[in-house]
Amino acid sequence: MKPLGTGDPLRLGPYRLLGVLGEGGMGKVYVGQDAAGTVAAVKVLRPELADDPHLAQRFVREAQAAQAVTGTGVAGVLDARTDGGRPWIATEFLAGPTLDQAVEAHGPFDEAAVRALAASLARTLADIHATGLIHRDLKPPNIVLTSSGPRIIDFGIARPEHGLTLTTTGQIPVTPGYGAPEQVLGRRVAPSADLFSLGAVLVYAASGRRAFDGEHIPAVQYRVVHDAPDVSGVPAPLTPLIGPLLAKDPAARPTPPEVAAAFAPSRNADRAWRRGPVAQEITERERAISELTTLTADPGPGTPVSRRRMLLGFAAGGAVLAAGGGAAALWWPRRRPPVKKADLFAFPPAAKTPMAHVLNADDGDFVVGGSPTALWGPVKAVADDSPGPLPVRDVIVFGAVGGGIAAHNVVDGKRRWAVRDLKATGRYLSLSDRLIAAVDTKGTLRTYVPSTGEPRWTADAGAAALLGADDTCVYVLTQDHRLRAVGRFDARIRWTAPLDAPFRTAVNPPGVVAHGRLVVGTTDGDVLAVDTADGRRVWDLRHQSDDFVRPTCYGSTVYLNGLSMTARRITDGKELWTVKRRSLMNEPGTKWSPVTPTADALYATCQAYLHSRSTLPDRWSPKDGSKGFQLRGASNLDTPVVLQGQGLWTIEREGFCEVNAMDAADGRMVWTYELPKAERQWLVADGNRVFALNDRSLHALPVF
Repeated sequence: MKPLGTGDPLRLGPYRLLGVLGEGGMGKVYVGQDAAGTVAAVKVLRPELADDPHLAQRFVREAQAAQAVTGTGVAGVLDARTDGGRPWIATEFLAGPTLDQAVEAHGPFDEAAVRALAASLARTLADIHATGLIHRDLKPPNIVLTSSGPRIIDFGIARPEHGLTLTTTGQIPVTPGYGAPEQVLGRRVAPSADLFSLGAVLVYAASGRRAFDGEHIPAVQYRVVHDAPDVSGVPAPLTPLIGPLLAKDPAARPTPPEVAAAFAPSRNADRAWRRGPVAQEITERERAISELTTLTADPGPGTPVSRRRMLLGFAAGGAVLAAGGGAAALWWPRRRPPVKKADLFAFPPAAKTPMAHVLNADDGDFVVGGSPTALWGPVKAVADDSPGPLPVRDVIVFGAVGGGIAAHNVVDGKRRWAVRDLKATGRYLSLSDRLIAAVDTKGTLRTYVPSTGEPRWTADAGAAALLGADDTCVYVLTQDHRLRAVGRFDARIRWTAPLDAPFRTAVNPPGVVAHGRLVVGTTDGDVLAVDTADGRRVWDLRHQSDDFVRPTCYGSTVYLNGLSMTARRITDGKELWTVKRRSLMNEPGTKWSPVTPTADALYATCQAYLHSRSTLPDRWSPKDGSKGFQLRGASNLDTPVVLQGQGLWTIEREGFCEVNAMDAADGRMVWTYELPKAERQWLVADGNRVFALNDRSLHALPVF
């Protein structure tokens, strides 16, 4: 939320304008309130465009046409007029995150939630098409999740021009990766174009990835027209349902009623926006809008609320919002120190990650084979016993010198906040990037807002270390060597389970949590998988290594390091394939580092040599982990390979210390960054930055 500036109107029709929500190439969106206290998103055509009579008429005409869509799945148009030559549109103010915000903060939806989402959006598209309208720009930012279900916004009204929209004369803008092939080619579109967009939306909701992606817009648009969609992360039962929606031929796509029937959500499948983390976020936004209405309603004589005070309230609250053409979703945190007990589970959505500039050798940003300048560092603030640093959107968290944990800005490395009575060796976790969980010196599980360090809920968990988390629970190792699950949204102990003798005193955090399983390794080289519902042992593996095992996971496969690199099905431990220990000279005793898994390849260090294993048919087999290509940079055995930008990153300390950056396409060396000689190192990456831990120092490096 920004205050009104010079040139901004104070009132449009019945709406008193309170602040600026956002703006695009064609219009500006304000928050407004009428005399009855109703809050609306009011979009106004830019003054320089209002002089174009055809554009102004279309702006109002399309708004009036949108009023004909009376279904509950759209953001209703409240009013549309031309005041003083400036067309404006007022729409409902929707309380909830957009679909992309929800997936980014909480991860992909499960199968039941995707079915419910598909059926709801299909019914809404049927309502839109029944009025003669075609949405033409259905995408995750134009879908708001509310307590009553998904709502489609910004259809056929006014479209902001931005870097991800291609616009040609006479053509509705197309968002790359979501517009249908016929839209990309500039052909006449029918309602079936919206069904293609729906298919792309569902792929994103189910996998967290785009169905069509690429390094630049032309590449994305080419793939939309010519290539098959990437549905590798979509649950198998949904793939045959989504596939027909993404047909290149518009005539081959199903109709909205057919989609609603095919996806047929189970009973109570809409719990995705009624229970759990998404519902928590929706509730907080609804509460914020209620408070906004109360604050800005006409207080009557004797209790004036000045315009300055009201705008200062917005600024002090730090409004974060998503404005989507015809409607906006708002979250407005309250200043409430100390936090009331009832608000301990009401926390803000995840902050946006400030993305660093990606270097380009062709632009002269760096010299291949050289050593780039660090973004910042060294910051000498990391404790000797700190686990690896944890980036969480706009901060990076680590154990602090002097005790406790600290969070520093990812942009400049400056300290944001610190808590002294936490035990860094007990580890820390990100809970959907909305909270940081850590253990204090007494074994209490404590949570904090990542950006501010503001405390939230606590649980007397008797915890020695954090093992992992999923959408419902945090899993801990207790001080008396048991496993325990703590609810994320009520801080209650869900279950406590004993550990058998071989694992009792040797569990080595962290573990991985996926598909109802918590998998942990031990310092003795064993592996244990338990059911996250009750903590009972499901499967185990003995003697995977002669020291530590650190499991990693992608999809439903868990990868284990040690004396071999092994892929197992996480649900029952069934072995999928194993690459035995080996070196270039087939020497005995060679070990594998923890595996870095992606959708396209696996990366691991075999002693001092790196190997890539790809899932592409012409490069490897996912059934046997056969070798792809060897990377040119060495790595130490303890630190996994890191991916960021277009590169692969490793760190080594044999004789000297340096970070190696290699091209992910062929493994060739691009640059090295030298570090002082050290005994302890780690790499982690996020937001187009690679963070290198070197003893007590932390460096932030650019990526290419």
